[in-house]
Amino acid sequence: MGKKWIQEALVPSSKGKLHNKLGVPEGEKIPAKKLEKASHAKGKLGKEARLAETLKGFRKK
Repeated sequence: MGKKWIQEALVPSSKGKLHNKLGVPEGEKIPAKKLEKASHAKGKLGKEARLAETLKGFRKK
């Protein structure tokens, strides 16, 4: 893992893919329960959901 692992993980072409996979319109937030359930999934969906949960913790309040 490099110093800028977040920038490397978030490529612009992947914008909105998790919203589409979970059936949530792009302007709305993904509900926490739906994100939690998706994070237990296998494959790409689970990986993206776990990354979203991790990045959610970085948000400044």
